Amino acid sequence: MAKEEIANLALRRSLFFPSAGIYAGSPSGFFDFGPDGETIRRKIINLWRKQLVEKEGMVEIFGSQILPEKVFNASGHLQNFNDPIVQCRKCNSLHRADKLIEAHSKGIVPESLSTPEFDKLIKKHEVKCPKCKGSDFLEVKKFNMMMKVDIGATGDVSCYLRPETCQTIFLDFPRLFKTMRIPLPLGIAQAGKSFRNEISPRNSLIREREIGQMEVEIFFNPFKIDEISNFKDVENYKLNLMLLGKKTSGISCKDTVKKKLVSGKLVAYYIARLQQLYEAFGIPLEKMRFRELDKDEKAFYAKETWDFEVETDLGWVELVACNYRTDYDLKGHGKESGQKMTIKEDGKEFVPHVFELSAGIDRTFYVALDLAFKKEKRGPEERIYLKLPKRIAPYLVAVFPLVKKDGLAEKGKEIFNELNSFNLDVFFDEKGSIGKRYARVDEIGVPYAITVDYDSLKDNSVTLRSRDSMEQKRVKIDDLPTLLWKLQAGKEAF
Repeated sequence: MAKEEIANLALRRSLFFPSAGIYAGSPSGFFDFGPDGETIRRKIINLWRKQLVEKEGMVEIFGSQILPEKVFNASGHLQNFNDPIVQCRKCNSLHRADKLIEAHSKGIVPESLSTPEFDKLIKKHEVKCPKCKGSDFLEVKKFNMMMKVDIGATGDVSCYLRPETCQTIFLDFPRLFKTMRIPLPLGIAQAGKSFRNEISPRNSLIREREIGQMEVEIFFNPFKIDEISNFKDVENYKLNLMLLGKKTSGISCKDTVKKKLVSGKLVAYYIARLQQLYEAFGIPLEKMRFRELDKDEKAFYAKETWDFEVETDLGWVELVACNYRTDYDLKGHGKESGQKMTIKEDGKEFVPHVFELSAGIDRTFYVALDLAFKKEKRGPEERIYLKLPKRIAPYLVAVFPLVKKDGLAEKGKEIFNELNSFNLDVFFDEKGSIGKRYARVDEIGVPYAITVDYDSLKDNSVTLRSRDSMEQKRVKIDDLPTLLWKLQAGKEAF
């Protein structure tokens, strides 16, 4: 039910909605974000930037979304970036074979299986078409998800929209390593768009064709994978690992390395930092896990993969792919381009290895809404609100004059401007009843609201209201900046 309610809330408050909605027949899998939705989305990226990129001394780039065909020959995407597709004979609808089988078998089906294996599973589980309920399908085929773009007036330069943001990072590595003068391990980050011609986009922002990604590629010396100076900061921090065929368990980073559950300290360190980031996004630890992928599930470039997943109303949803890509990408681009991708360290020349944290921006956005969505009865009325963490809420506080007349609106504007001068995110609204204004900001997740009333003109105080508890208290206007800063930073409780 929450899926439909979130979709309804998103449309009602213009958080996100299908692109080109005024035109019938517009392709699915593309979304626009309204003002408050874009603010939440931007804050998710900014928190990723603060908590991971800047904290770990990484560098951030902004790369081109269109790259020449040779790039994807080298990366293997033109040969291997395929999804299994199956067509219903009765209604001609197309489906992703692995997802179709998963829906019937309630198990995980690796997308890397051969087409005959998919055909066998469809028969074994007596899979039916979700559109017409037929059970007669054509043979499964492989479908390449790259989106082609012809460049130039004659269209004779073949290019592609990038299917993942990391390829520009790999192409830029030699230049950045030389010019930025940062030793290995070197983290290079990027937040941007990638594009995949999905067969059947579904579940709103979970499976799109235009995808928001915030990605980190950590380049390191493979001979020094266990030489991580900051490892002591996380060695006793527990990770929620779901090992192959085993239950999720909390295990310390130190034991993760000792038991050789990961390739080395570097892998344990960065997945710990990722788990801490998602704690900051407001995801409860008990709803997170790193699921180990077996050889049939891993991407073609990966030696080791952990999918970071969160439990939602839709089930377990993958938010981040954590891949040990070895030297696959740099070697491939070096061979195709003829450029040198090796570096020298301690007298040894080698191609750096790469560990990747590839997070979905829009998936993180959706899951944050899913877990923050609250519905409760307050007397005869039902209340809906988003219990978003303060750091990703669109605003920290809303300012409401009780009425527009008698100087209350002007007083409210003064408070709005004052709080803005302290770099606090503030929203001002003077239209409608105070109850409806509370309901509007509750639904977009604003933690606090200030009401300016007639007493405010006499004693220079206002009513401060908490979104979660709906409690109210009188606060001196002069005390608001300090109090709100402390509330935002978690230094004080309401």
